[in-house]
Amino acid sequence: MNNEVVTFFDTTLRDGEQTPNVSLTSEQKLTIAKALDKLGVDVIEAGFPVSSKGEYSAVKSIVKADLATTVCGLARVVKPDIDACLDAGVGLIHVFASTSDVQLKYSMKKTRQEVYDLSVDAVEYVKEHGTKCLFSAMDATRTEPEFLDRVCRGVESAGVDIINIPDTVGIMAPSRMFNFIKRIKGVVEVPIDVHCHNDFGLAVANSLSAIEAGAHQVQVTVNGIGERAGNADLAQTAMGLSSIFGAKLNINTQFLLETSRLVERFTKINIPPTMPIVGENAFSHESGIHSRGVIERADTFEPGIMTPEMVGQRRRLVAGKHAGKHAVREMLKDARFDVTEEELARIMDRIKEIGDQGRRVTDVDLYTIAEAITNEVLTPTILLEELSVMTGNRITPTATVKAVVDGTMKIGARIGTGPVDAAINAVHDVLGGTDVQLRTFRIDAITGGTDALADVVIGVEDSDGNMVTARAARGDIVIASVEAMISAINRLKARDGA
Repeated sequence: MNNEVVTFFDTTLRDGEQTPNVSLTSEQKLTIAKALDKLGVDVIEAGFPVSSKGEYSAVKSIVKADLATTVCGLARVVKPDIDACLDAGVGLIHVFASTSDVQLKYSMKKTRQEVYDLSVDAVEYVKEHGTKCLFSAMDATRTEPEFLDRVCRGVESAGVDIINIPDTVGIMAPSRMFNFIKRIKGVVEVPIDVHCHNDFGLAVANSLSAIEAGAHQVQVTVNGIGERAGNADLAQTAMGLSSIFGAKLNINTQFLLETSRLVERFTKINIPPTMPIVGENAFSHESGIHSRGVIERADTFEPGIMTPEMVGQRRRLVAGKHAGKHAVREMLKDARFDVTEEELARIMDRIKEIGDQGRRVTDVDLYTIAEAITNEVLTPTILLEELSVMTGNRITPTATVKAVVDGTMKIGARIGTGPVDAAINAVHDVLGGTDVQLRTFRIDAITGGTDALADVVIGVEDSDGNMVTARAARGDIVIASVEAMISAINRLKARDGA
């Protein structure tokens, strides 16, 4: 790998929005673009301007935001598409054409010669207007090599600034990708970009191999969203390149988690707990052996070359049936519990009993057990007095919460996308703009039938990254959600000493 900076082309707002059931407003797109700019991506593919008036307007608003990053627009190899990009004022135009025989026959319905001519003409047209041009040979990894070489040489002669080699249907393996890019590097001299799809879960690995083979730029999306199984994930690609390969990047990695959560919120695609880098469990430890190790020295059971702080995360110890006493003592110490060896042994027995029943041990479960055994009783910050919710097919879900907060009765009312969302929003209203945010939310039915008892597990986090999980079981999901939320906030406040 050379000493040049590896640049990042983020296509969250274009390919990412092509994720089934994902649609972003212009305001959301602009917010994400600003977050990507703060993150330090080199290029933002803002959209496909010719596709609709709304898309054109969204791209233009991002251009007008005067970001430090380059704003790119997508275009087919036809003048109306390119003109829309030019009118929007983007700094880079991404023109693309299929090159594989299967797509030429069944998608573009054109001959190789027609596609070659269209591709060269499109690049020349972009360059005549003084704009930078990126050309993509769509489905390059299934294209006959001689024809791919001919197209790449043609667009290079036309003045293209960078050539993208997409693994459009995600069929490559890392070793094959390395050899593929190495061969293309011997065909053209312009920089090479790669766009890898994740159909076999190899998008990140193939992207890393492409850079190792001499590619200059990777196309990624936040949280790996995109068509079908998605694209190469930005966070995993960035940390793989910087921590494993020692590559130079312009990415401000401390904002990876922040950006990931923003996109999660707008797209409503939840980040799996086991997601590398940004998942809730990425730097969490339950096993006694692992927990004891990281308490002594973090790199015993973490990579070391990547720390949670580098990506905006926090290390967490988790109680459970596999937990050891060193980890549990540390968790209790953080929550301001001072326990004896005998009390710790009794707490451990209770934790393992819960775990052996197949139940998750939340932070509040641990603290409640510790209170019962040590006789240290929490003075809650919030006491729920009353909750009412109004919802229906013609009514915007609205919730009202009446609670005692630090000894003062307060009432909050908010709307939401559903009754649970409205109720959680009303709790925030009662607290008057608290910095505590809901991070995880899970509902499990404990019993069957329409009157099933619901087990709600909620995780809340403060502005310093401290997180507490709590549960509540009720026949009413809304009440259970609010009770779990308030329980978690009370424990978090007690832990912080607030």
